[in-house]
Amino acid sequence: MNIQPIAHFHSPFSSKFGIPKQSGLVEELEGTIVFVPEYRLADALRGIEEFDYLWLIWEFSGNKHGASSLLVRPPLLGGNTKLGVFATRSPFRPNPLGLSSVRLKGVEWESAEGPVIHVLGADLMDGTPIYDIKPYVTYADCHAGARSGFVDSNPIKYLRVEISEDLAARLSPSSLQTLKKILALDPRPHYQNDPQKVYGMPFEGYDVHFTVSADGLLRVRDLGGSHDEDAGLIEQPDR
Repeated sequence: MNIQPIAHFHSPFSSKFGIPKQSGLVEELEGTIVFVPEYRLADALRGIEEFDYLWLIWEFSGNKHGASSLLVRPPLLGGNTKLGVFATRSPFRPNPLGLSSVRLKGVEWESAEGPVIHVLGADLMDGTPIYDIKPYVTYADCHAGARSGFVDSNPIKYLRVEISEDLAARLSPSSLQTLKKILALDPRPHYQNDPQKVYGMPFEGYDVHFTVSADGLLRVRDLGGSHDEDAGLIEQPDR
């Protein structure tokens, strides 16, 4: 089967570092879906606004190498326990396809790029190829009480986030709230835990520099400058 992108995603993240590890974790995070020219047709989206959520099938295009093993180390387990790739959501897979559920904010029907879909809560990097879009339907896609394996016994641990008034004033209120929620998820690669290290993360054109203390306090040090490429921008953590 030969598949080609039907669209590309646009988000505040120009690199993999800092992107939430699952969709829906930061509900305020906005993104847009811009179709390739041959699919910029209103008819292709007829009826889509009657749904609250969409499934996106996309490519882990930022990974520089493919899967090297069928065992991966989920960061939720500390990065030390190995599980089968098909029992995780690791981005390093035999076929590098991602699946995300996003909230439909609306459709911009009249634009220079044809109909554009605006969504919330996506976990995609800017420029990510999208291969298909499907509506989320509750009777088939929602399974109340379903088990979630190791995820059930390993809840997400959130960091406390501190940002000075001077730096916060450079962001809009909505961007500030979104950034705080992203940082609280701990963007660092699971194998790094150095309280002296300054990490760098791109967000909405800014380079967010921060440190994380041993007791879980993330302090934003600066907005600007260049990324610290050694901070984890090269490798996207397992999910």
